[in-house]
Amino acid sequence: MNPSAEFDVVIYGATGFTGRLVAEYMNETYGVGNEVAWAMAGRSLEKLKDVRDEMGIPKSVDLIVADASDPKSLEDMVKSTKCVLTTVGPYQLYGTPLVEACAANGTDYVDLSGEVAWMHDMIKAYQDKAKKSGARIVFSCGFDSIPFDLGVLFLQNESMRKFGKPAVRVKGRMRKMKGTFSGGTAASGRETMARAMRDPEVMAVLRNPFSLTGGFVGPDQPHGMKVMEDEDFGAWAAPFIMAPINTKNIHRSNALMGHPYGEDFVYDEMMLTGPGEGGKAAAEAVASDNSMGGEDGPKPGEGPSKEEREAGLYDFALLGITKDGDRLRATVTGDKDPGYGSTSKIISEAALCLVKDCADLSGGIYTPAAAMGLSLVGRLQSHAGMTFDIDN
Repeated sequence: MNPSAEFDVVIYGATGFTGRLVAEYMNETYGVGNEVAWAMAGRSLEKLKDVRDEMGIPKSVDLIVADASDPKSLEDMVKSTKCVLTTVGPYQLYGTPLVEACAANGTDYVDLSGEVAWMHDMIKAYQDKAKKSGARIVFSCGFDSIPFDLGVLFLQNESMRKFGKPAVRVKGRMRKMKGTFSGGTAASGRETMARAMRDPEVMAVLRNPFSLTGGFVGPDQPHGMKVMEDEDFGAWAAPFIMAPINTKNIHRSNALMGHPYGEDFVYDEMMLTGPGEGGKAAAEAVASDNSMGGEDGPKPGEGPSKEEREAGLYDFALLGITKDGDRLRATVTGDKDPGYGSTSKIISEAALCLVKDCADLSGGIYTPAAAMGLSLVGRLQSHAGMTFDIDN
């Protein structure tokens, strides 16, 4: 982190759909010139001015012109701030120069990436540079993967408090989700699959649950790709679209923290669709839905209306089981649609947590749980409309 930087946070991509929501959240929650010094950045000064005016953001908020194709502009931006919050994806197309600039200049970084193969490449290329410069780089600071990564951490913390041991088996089950994934997420998914089809090494990274753990390999993991009846939850379960991303981040968190969940930790995620024949039919429908990768999905820069974002929500359940068979349940909820309304609040608080609450964290490339932990849980509950609860 650059302790003498002019800004706490620069929102890079502030003219995009999600970036605008981040700027709106920062303005409404923290204002201007108070406890947080923040600025807006993007490729076009005119577009930045237009967005600032449209969102009712005061003219005193600084605007920074920066472009991934112009290394000097990126370097100037990262030198001006303690943390760059970037919504400019797909990151495998546009993100590498910014990670490089932050790693070189000791500037913190948060993004919304769920692009596992790209993250794998970035860890390999820039982990040592980030350690040396003091930059704290944290991927996946939106709906993927913070509710899940921190949900497991929260459950495990309570398991240690209550039982004196971690849950070696955790089931994550999305009980309810109303809203849509973002156009950026859809574009990232399509680009990732295109890369995987061209490169067998990329496909291997995507298939390996331990591809982000730096060489550690744990026990076999449930693949979660087939419809099943889950007796622990009394409902049918279908493949969950975020699971291939979240599971890898959670195993990386465990590895980065020194395996507090155990080296024999087993984790999977699925989506619950209900009991009986109706639940089974719904699960089969979910399993056969490929709209995420289709051309009819949302495009980058597109998204739901304010009313649709406000009406969205999610409810994620976790069941932890210790080696001795002790059981613990937890719930994580969000009060807005996951892909936009909740994500824009989550990444804002992640950036501020990194800058304000993590002074002792050394440089490196992290997951949210390993970098910010329960400090971020507190921020999300206080400011971002999320809850983390133990059910028993």
